Formats: sequence, structure tokens, C-alpha cells
Amino acid sequence: MSRRFLFVLGSSRGDGNTELLARRAAEQLPAGVEQRWISLAEHPLPDFEDLRHDSDHVRPTEGPAALLLDATLAATDLVIASPLYWYSVSAHTKRYLDHWSGWLRTPGVDFKATMAGRTLWGVSALAHEETVVADPLAGTLRNSAAYLGMRFGGVLLGNGSKPGDVLHDTEALARAKTFFGQDAPPARFPYEEA
Repeated sequence: MSRRFLFVLGSSRGDGNTELLARRAAEQLPAGVEQRWISLAEHPLPDFEDLRHDSDHVRPTEGPAALLLDATLAATDLVIASPLYWYSVSAHTKRYLDHWSGWLRTPGVDFKATMAGRTLWGVSALAHEETVVADPLAGTLRNSAAYLGMRFGGVLLGNGSKPGDVLHDTEALARAKTFFGQDAPPARFPYEEA
């Protein structure tokens, strides 16, 4: 299967540091690799309503939910590009991940089986100098990938607060050059690694 990357942009502003870093990493992908970029701010999802025990889920046929479900299912490589907001993913990104819960229960989608074996990547910019503060964001992505049986390529982190700051983070830009070329092992929950 040829690789198809979906970049899900979780920032509340366009051309932010996270997106800039993700685009630098994407520049290194081979020419034949398909890339699709979807901004969650431009295609806002409704708040997730947990209907697990109340009613049947219906596959969305229009709007942002249909767009994102179809794009997610079509991707071999899913890149969550979310700035670090209060030490985790952005609200837009969290809402997108919450919708996965509904997609797991949508008849005819087979979301978990379809996503199994695909690869989840993360890209994030943070204003803090110590990258360990991004561990909750990385944990959210790694654990989500583990639950679905996906591979996890890790999180590319860059430093930046004001727009464009990340372009001065030479270490992050150097990591971006090889980020998508690295091996992405099967995702594991932390308790499975002990």
C-alpha cells in the first residue's frame, strides 16, 4: 500500500509554530507520498456526545465529521499536529480524538480494525524549554495508538511561542529532516513495556 499522510492541524491559528514544524518535516517525504492537510479550526467538529448506551451511531455523511472520518480511514500515516496547550493536546485535537470513540461504534466503519497497523505521529510546539512537560501530550497520542493497535512514530517537538519562533529552533529543524524516515514500532501502553 502506498503511503498517504493525513496532517490534522489542531492549532487555533493558521501557520502557527506547530504547523510550520510539521510542514518542514513533510518537505522531507518522497515526492510520490500523498499528503492531505486538514485544519480542525477551519473544519470544526461539534462537541462529542457519548451515545454508547443510549442509541446507535450513524456514519456522518456531510460536514466536518464526515470529512475527518473519511480522511482518517484513508490515511496510512496520521500526523496529529497540536500545539502544547496546558501540557496536553489542544481542545480542537481532543475533540477530534473524542470522536474516535463514536467512530469505534459506528456500524460499517470497523474503525479499530482499519486503523490497526497504521502509523500515528505527533508534532508539537511548546514555549517551555524543558520538553518533559510535553509528556502528557505524547502519552495521549501513544496510548491512543496502542489502543487501536497502531504503530507510533513519536512526537517531534519544537520550541516557539510567538509566530515563527520554531524556525529558530535549529535542533527541532534538524530532527524534522529525518522524523518521518525513522522506524515506527508498534505502540505499547507504558505497563506493557515494563
